[in-house]
Amino acid sequence: MPNIRSERPAETRDFFVDLLGFEVAMDMGWVVTLASPTNPSVQVTIIGNDDPSAPGISVEVSDVDAVYARAVDLGLEIAYPLRDEEWGVRRFMLRAPSGTTVNVLSHRPG
Repeated sequence: MPNIRSERPAETRDFFVDLLGFEVAMDMGWVVTLASPTNPSVQVTIIGNDDPSAPGISVEVSDVDAVYARAVDLGLEIAYPLRDEEWGVRRFMLRAPSGTTVNVLSHRPG
């Protein structure tokens, strides 16, 4: 899922909603996830803050702990340690060889 940083998050959200028919799947103010109503796995996240560590892409996996362990074993640069977030995901971030920050996550049950 691509992550878009925007100084105008509401207008960016409206662009995807009004033009492409996306629906708001999550809105926490500083971050909004939009999903296609016909294919919910097609998503875009808009990040409305200017955090330079904000990820460029998010990838959902079935077992984030296993991917984290593999990333550590491979000696990859962990940019944000593995943790549970209050909004229901377990995630970590790492840097791809391109320099892109990749957010790797799994949704927690419940």
